[in-house]
Amino acid sequence: MRFYFLTLLCSTFLLFSCQDEKDEPIFEESEIYAGGNATTFDQSVNAFGHAANGLTAEENGQFVTGNSFFKANWVMAPSSTVGLDGLGAFFSARSCSGCHAFDGRGNLPQNTGDDIVALVIKLSVRNGIKYENEPTYGSQLSSQAIFGIEPEGNISISHQTITGNFTDGTTYTLQKPIYNFDKMNYGNVHPNTVVSPRLAPHIAGLGLLEAVSEQTILSFADENDMNNDGISGKPNYVLEAETGQVKLGRFGLKANQATIREQVAGAFNGDMGITSSIHPIENCTDIQQNCKDAISGSTEEEMEISESKLAKVVLYCQTLAVPARRDAENTQVLRGKELFSNLNCNKCHIPKMKTDFHEIKALSNQTIYPYTDLLLHDMGDELADNRPDFGATGNEWRTPPLWGLGMIQRVNPLATFMHDGRAKTIEEAILWHGGEAENSKEKYIKLSKDSRTDLLTFLNSL
Repeated sequence: MRFYFLTLLCSTFLLFSCQDEKDEPIFEESEIYAGGNATTFDQSVNAFGHAANGLTAEENGQFVTGNSFFKANWVMAPSSTVGLDGLGAFFSARSCSGCHAFDGRGNLPQNTGDDIVALVIKLSVRNGIKYENEPTYGSQLSSQAIFGIEPEGNISISHQTITGNFTDGTTYTLQKPIYNFDKMNYGNVHPNTVVSPRLAPHIAGLGLLEAVSEQTILSFADENDMNNDGISGKPNYVLEAETGQVKLGRFGLKANQATIREQVAGAFNGDMGITSSIHPIENCTDIQQNCKDAISGSTEEEMEISESKLAKVVLYCQTLAVPARRDAENTQVLRGKELFSNLNCNKCHIPKMKTDFHEIKALSNQTIYPYTDLLLHDMGDELADNRPDFGATGNEWRTPPLWGLGMIQRVNPLATFMHDGRAKTIEEAILWHGGEAENSKEKYIKLSKDSRTDLLTFLNSL
């Protein structure tokens, strides 16, 4: 009789959200659709490359064109390839997809001496209480250059081995990266230079995150930890380059960009040396006269990427669909989901929210499961880059969305995890957590091997 009553209760009132008498974990049918209507069920290498459902015919056309520009290789000016010339003078990649392989996550250099294509190396020097661009190499190091110009230089990566033990006696090994400047062609780097390496993330679902209201994001904030849970997410407010206005940051590894448009234009400029209406000047320092003298590309608007092309690439990035959850009803996955909550991982990686209005109607009013709060959190000294970014301190990073996590190495088998790619596996990424996430990491270390497997199985289902 008791079983019948509980079954009736679940089926009648709390379908997919009621725990039975065995206290089994909760399954929500809607969470399969991680991006709401902007969800794709492709599980191949192209899983990150699909357009959201519900786009208009015009938007679909812009998506296709934006995709072609995203993948196109830019060339040195002058060139007969009018509209795609103007690469450099210094650059890291020739195309957007050169960093975001198949719209996914980039990978670290595989061999000694390889160019740092998908690994952005931000440079800065402290001047009093401010941080300024490194005087010789500017804000970002470029390992490639156009014909006739020496590249700025490169970074070599060595590692310090860190070992530890789970409570059950199983050992683990982490590799802490150490960055060294290599073959610097324009003189020595300032001795007090702060290096911030940032690996290109996958870009599915960006438009949905743009459509989350500011009110929703701020509702997750607890900067002064008023609830005493040890977690104190805070918003980053940034100066928008195009308008000069201060806005809530939500994109970039330190939430240092307010919109996808600013993020895309910044990547064109910093990673490829392509000027736009937002960033009309290349990253050339005073001593890099050869960079300043390089011939600009030819467009009708005097910028190397026209407003029309930029808008199409932005729309492409906005409307990439999110991979659906896999095996979400699996018992092991559900146990892992429950552990994710018990370890308080969901305090920063907030599973569920709803989008508000977006100019692209298909992105509006969608229930989504991004597993982020888009806020800054102190992640501890081991992950610190010691480089402030607007309101973000050197220890703070934006909570990365976890949707698509289990597809990352299927799309790019060479991809690694964390902001700088130091973690080869999802488990290593967990073990690097510190600061506000220290307690959650320590709880993970105390789990049994079976429970750790359950949690990782859940994370791989995202």
